Order: sequence, then structure tokens, then C-alpha cells
Amino acid sequence: MSQEYDLVVIGAGPGGYVAAIKAAQLGMKVACVDKREAAGGTCLNVGCIPSKALLTSSHKFYEAQNHLQNHGITADVRIDVKKMMLRKENVVTELTKGIGFLFKKNGVTFINGHAQIRSAHEIHVEGHDPLIAKNILIATGSVSSTLPGIEIDEKQIVSSTGALEFDKEPKHLVVIGAGYIGLELGSVWRRLGTAVTVVEYADRIVPMMDQEVAKAFHKSLESQGIVFRLGRKVVNIVNQGKELALHVIPASSKGEDMPEIITCDKVLVAAGRKPNTQGLGLENVGIELDPRGFIHVNQHFQTKYPHILAIGDVIPGPMLAHKAEEEGIVAVEFLAGQSGHVNYDVIPAVVYTQPEVASVGITEEQAKEQGHAYKVGKFPFLANSRAKSTGDTVGFVKVIADAKTDRVLGVHIIGEQAGNMIAEAAIAMEFCASSEDIARTCHAHPTHSEALKEAAMATYGKAIHV
Repeated sequence: MSQEYDLVVIGAGPGGYVAAIKAAQLGMKVACVDKREAAGGTCLNVGCIPSKALLTSSHKFYEAQNHLQNHGITADVRIDVKKMMLRKENVVTELTKGIGFLFKKNGVTFINGHAQIRSAHEIHVEGHDPLIAKNILIATGSVSSTLPGIEIDEKQIVSSTGALEFDKEPKHLVVIGAGYIGLELGSVWRRLGTAVTVVEYADRIVPMMDQEVAKAFHKSLESQGIVFRLGRKVVNIVNQGKELALHVIPASSKGEDMPEIITCDKVLVAAGRKPNTQGLGLENVGIELDPRGFIHVNQHFQTKYPHILAIGDVIPGPMLAHKAEEEGIVAVEFLAGQSGHVNYDVIPAVVYTQPEVASVGITEEQAKEQGHAYKVGKFPFLANSRAKSTGDTVGFVKVIADAKTDRVLGVHIIGEQAGNMIAEAAIAMEFCASSEDIARTCHAHPTHSEALKEAAMATYGKAIHV
């Protein structure tokens, strides 16, 4: 017998499970299908959450080794990687159980299995009765991109998933790709004593980041011992048993250069992600993908069929969990006859290294490209009393504002607490605040957020504490 639903969500990641819960709250009969036994998608199971757990553990170890003595604390610290991994797994388990509880609380039916769209309203899940859906929401997320000629075995050559499962510290880890994922996971293992080399095709790390912030970020990571080979590409990896030999040449080379050989015991391929749109049965209903594998949707997240929608990493835009969540909520609100919107100009992004890096809005380079007359205000954490008291004074806050209207166009932060601080900037920009609005808002003292206030002051006058 078939089961009928107002909405079937394919994918239980941040976008999918949030959309399913919201739809149920709006009175729909909802099922959410996912190939994993536990909801949460890549983000919760093998992405955002486990990586942040390891970043926290490795940072505590690094702090104990290098900074506690500055506080008058002396300790003989050692690392137990297996126990660290167990803690990471416990964090994931607790959170996935939490989603299961929320599904039950809100009346969402969770179905474990691979979903395939058979017709405009029918979904097949192996081992289950057919699902008949008035509406379908595709939220299957993304998967790690691969590189030509490099086979990921998740043992020696790994994706981000494999890099979260090492049972001991590698001697030498080579990370291919200097984006958010590669730098975060490279940081985890560098703090635990692994030699880390990052090979990046571009001539700078995190190419989409504000250039001034990226340079400071690069300098900070180098000071922690991470080695960068920029403007390079890996053309071959030779397995030599216990060692891997990477053949690296200049990115501009057409193959005529003699390769540089980098030997290591582990390689992390972190060359980006691609939409997870294969095997969904889209061809059964004539939904085509663009050349990059994305599903085309309109402003209401509808495909060519008004009742088949798509959100998150399967549609164009930044591949971020919180972007998918916002889209999921707006999409089901639309189905319920309500209105909502996602302001794509105000989606924050965070790199959870130490120091953290966070941004929202446009970079200074983009301001120039777009022809904005703009002004910049900066404030260093070295002059922030809270940062001084914690001992983490690396970095600064940078505010970019329109020169005529003073409206905030972008905020970029490198430093401790950057990921939390960026929320204030996002709220300010959502309500079209000026830099003076931020500057004249009373901030608690002493806090890191005072650095944002001072940077805002610096856009139209002078900061007080520099």
C-alpha cells in the first residue's frame, strides 16, 4: 500500500530536517527520507559538527601545551586520539538523537533508505511502500569533489570524512585545497603534532575571502607550523607502501615542468564539494541539471514542476548549512501560503580555526569591482581589553561602509570569537544599518564585540582605543 503525504522531504541534513519540522508545525503531514540511519546529513554526521568537536579538542591540547604556562598553570599533557574520537562520536550521537526526538515531537515520519523519484508525485524507497507526495522537497546536500587521477580510499588518501576518523596522528598530512574544510582539518592535526602541508591551485588561501583578512590568516597559520605551496597542482600520487609521493607542478604549467615530490603518509583531498543530485531519478520527471550538477529553481525554490522544490547545496549559492536551513523554512512557508525570503547578501561564513575567521557581505575587492564609493574602518584585537585579558590578541575587525550613505556593506573579522561576533554584523546589515548605528550602540565592556564598535567608529571618524 502506498503512503500519502502533503510533503516528502528527500534528505535529512540541516536544510531537509529543518524544513520537515517547519512544515509539520504548519500543519502538513510530512515524511523525511534519508539514506543514513540517523538524521542530520553530512553536516551533523561527517561534517560541521564532528569537525568542530575535533577542533575544540585539539585546541585545548594546543592551549595546554603552549599557553597555559602564561596563566601560571603547569601541566604534563598527552593526547589520546582514540578518546578524542570517542568524544566526537558521542557529540554526534547526542545531536542526531535530538533530531529524532524533534521529528517525533512534531509528527514527522522518518524513513531510512535511498529515495528515488519515479513520477511527478511518487517516490520509491527500497524496502518501503511507495510514497505519494502532494509536494516534494529535494534537500540531498553535497559530496566531496574528486580530482582527476586521484582515487580516494578513505585510508591513505581521504576526503573530509576520512580525515575525521584517523586513529592516530599522521606523521605528515598533505591537504589538497586551501579552503575552509582543508584549513580546519589541517589545523586539527597540526595542533596534535602532525606536519601539515597545504597545496593550493590558487595563489592565495581562501580565494573568496577579503584579501587583507586572508593575508593575516595565512600569516597566522604559518606561525602555527602549516606549510603552504600556493599556485600549485597535484598531478599524480604514487603509493609507495607506507608512504605516498605527490607529484606537484605549478598551476600554470602545461605538464612540461619537472614535478616537485612531496612525500607523506596521508593525503586529504579538500578540493571543494559538488551537489549530490545523482541517483534521485530526476530524469524520470525531466528535471535537468546545469553543467555543474545543480538543479535550477525559481525565487520560490520551485523546479519546472511547481510542487517539486529544491534547496541547499543542490541549488546554486554558498554551500553552507545555515543557508540551507533558511531556504528550507522559506520554501515550506511558501507551500503553506505564507511569504518569506532569504537575503543572500547577508549570509555569514565562518572558518573555525584558531583564530577564527568570519565574514558577511562584500569584500573590499568586490566593493571596488562593483564600483562602490566606500570607506573602511579597522580595529585590532591587540587594543581590545577582553582579548588582551584572554591572551588571544591576533587579528582585527574590518568594516566596509558606503561612503555616501554610511550603510554597512561588509564586515570581516579574524580573531577569537569571530564566529559569534559576526551575528551582530549580520543583524545590522539585515536592517540596513549604518556604521554609525553600530558605533552608537552601547556594547558591554569588556567584550570582544567592542572591537566591532570601534571598527565601525573608524569608518566615519576615529576609534577611541588606537
